[in-house]
Amino acid sequence: MKSFLALALTIFVSLGSDAYVQADDSPNFVVFLADDLGWGDLACYGHPVIQTPYLDQFAREGMRFTQAYSACGVCSPSRSSILTGRTPYRNGVWRWIPGGSEVHLRTSEITIPELVKPRGYETMHAGKWHLNGKFNDPAQPQPGDHGYDWWFATQNNASPSHKNPVNFVRNGAEVGPLQGFSAPLVADEAIGWLSNQRDPQKPFFMTVWTHEPHLPIESDPEFMKLYADLEDADLRQHHGNITQLDHAFGKLMKTLDHQGLRDNTFVIFTSDNGPEGKGATGRTRGSTGGLRGRKRDDHEGGIRVPAIVRWPGKVKAGTECPIPIVGSDIFSTVLDILDIPLPADRTIDGVSMIPAFSGQTLRRPVPLFWRTHIAPEPSHAAMRIDNWKIVANSDLTKFQLYEIEKDWKEQHDLATDEPEKLAEMKAKFLEVWDGIDTEGPSEWWNNAPQERMKKTRRGRKLQAGKDETGQWDVVKGGTVSKSEFGYLLDAGSGEAFALRKLDEPIQERATFRLKYRAATDAVTKNACFCFGSAADNNALFKAGTMMGMNRHGIFEGGWGNVAAGTSGQASFEPNATFEAEVTVDLEHGKATLTVGNTTIEHPLPSTLESVTHVGIYAKATQSEFTLPMQSQP
Repeated sequence: MKSFLALALTIFVSLGSDAYVQADDSPNFVVFLADDLGWGDLACYGHPVIQTPYLDQFAREGMRFTQAYSACGVCSPSRSSILTGRTPYRNGVWRWIPGGSEVHLRTSEITIPELVKPRGYETMHAGKWHLNGKFNDPAQPQPGDHGYDWWFATQNNASPSHKNPVNFVRNGAEVGPLQGFSAPLVADEAIGWLSNQRDPQKPFFMTVWTHEPHLPIESDPEFMKLYADLEDADLRQHHGNITQLDHAFGKLMKTLDHQGLRDNTFVIFTSDNGPEGKGATGRTRGSTGGLRGRKRDDHEGGIRVPAIVRWPGKVKAGTECPIPIVGSDIFSTVLDILDIPLPADRTIDGVSMIPAFSGQTLRRPVPLFWRTHIAPEPSHAAMRIDNWKIVANSDLTKFQLYEIEKDWKEQHDLATDEPEKLAEMKAKFLEVWDGIDTEGPSEWWNNAPQERMKKTRRGRKLQAGKDETGQWDVVKGGTVSKSEFGYLLDAGSGEAFALRKLDEPIQERATFRLKYRAATDAVTKNACFCFGSAADNNALFKAGTMMGMNRHGIFEGGWGNVAAGTSGQASFEPNATFEAEVTVDLEHGKATLTVGNTTIEHPLPSTLESVTHVGIYAKATQSEFTLPMQSQP
């Protein structure tokens, strides 16, 4: 007996880290997704400053794709395609999803986790989810309803930023405030699950989706030290944020090594779309590597992303592949590796990447296709077949044509020079467009918020109000007076607002902070920050809290348009004091409201070119406000 125990102990010790190796030899899968990471943001993709040592090493261990694409120029649609293999308008997640939106990944869609679980796989998701508007709400499917055994997620962004986030949910239970930075926290959750939760005898499928480098960016000072020679503090934040992401990725890869899982794990690293912003100011400083356009665009800069695959023994280490792949191919690749048939009752747009691992061209029954709902008007949609790419405007009346490998910066529109090729590509483009539009839930985009904004109900013109403080430029519909809290706005039985005219109009982006609370015991309680291009109730956007409805939200015009706005249910005491942050982002056509753990995003029309007035608003109630203060950029 003693000799047997000694032998067993010797075997265990000699195995070391390999003691974790699963009995089932089925491959494991890790899909690691960055958020808003540009094609040129990694050192291994040519960035001259940003340090990404772990991803550079990963590229040396695997295959680096030079023409990889996200399935859309924005986040939610790209994520939906990874899980379903279907282009976004076909699977229904046609837009980025604001909090409270009816759009969600439907349970009628079939996901990778659902298909691998019958093969004995355990499934786990860590990080950003952004595939429903009603997050952690039984009104819509949550990660667990799409096949995940374990999930740790946020609806959209980390709040209030990447530092010490407060809005994570684990398996339906709110986690509360966390200490640390988002990507390492997400990686730690994945590592904890691998080490303590999963059955080591079973294979696993894991999605790890970080928030970095999406706004609101906040980076660990340790990573910003690497860029101490840069004078621009925002640039240090951005570059440090990507190194923070790289560090998190490296932690997870070290865990695979420690547990003896490297050789039997297929890992793909990629991004959901191109970089945010203009890249010249603020913390949105991502690089497209010279490509045209950025996030939201269907030119290359919005959709071409880094992608690196490591699968020891199956993918040759240190190789580079120019064959185009897209996020929806991940679905078909996983199924091909496991010899699981593709669902036969629906169109699957993605194809298996496996031929590309040996340099073979991928054969696509459905061409590469993109349609981004908030893209610039001339580049609303695009399609690529072989080396040719067609780009269409929003009403499909104007088309551009590029020979993309020769003209990867899309500088030479060949639509006039190549009329036959243009006609051929246009005919195929319209065929694909019609097929997708027919198969998807078109009622969702036909009744979308930006369409409804064109039909907002115009309320009655408000009469002049009274300013008893002498500190507001325009007051209509009620009376504003001083209070111990700040200002009391009495709207009587109607609507009222008090506005200040800005010294300089907002034409790009600005953030305001204020506090508010109900000043009455009546049933009707509400309070909103308001902003717009004129001192007219119908021209103002309201962002705040409908206390009597237990909702936070944003809407345009009069109170009658509340239902046409974007809102989210929340739990709070109606008599509480609320702290709100409102970001008006005209550059990207959206407004964001954050109150506590709730964040609401609402689209702004392209016709809103500047904001000249900001202030406070109430409907049929009395509310108290502090003065809205604009944050310094």
